[in-house]
Amino acid sequence: MSECEKTYTNGEITVIWKPGVCIHSAKCVQGLGEVFNVSNRPWINMDGSGSDRIIKQVDQCPSGALSYFRNEKISKAAR
Repeated sequence: MSECEKTYTNGEITVIWKPGVCIHSAKCVQGLGEVFNVSNRPWINMDGSGSDRIIKQVDQCPSGALSYFRNEKISKAAR
């Protein structure tokens, strides 16, 4: 992962933000302000909504500055 990328996780999913790619369309802020709030630090609050809603909003990012991946669950047998 590049130094220019920031990651945020809720344990279930991880959101990646690439500030150098962001075109500041504000679709994330307008669509899910309880997660994406530029007035807060950090500006992405992964506890602000459920994973499915976050994924749906990230998928609407027009520049691709926001992406996500699902975190692997470690089974009890693997520990």
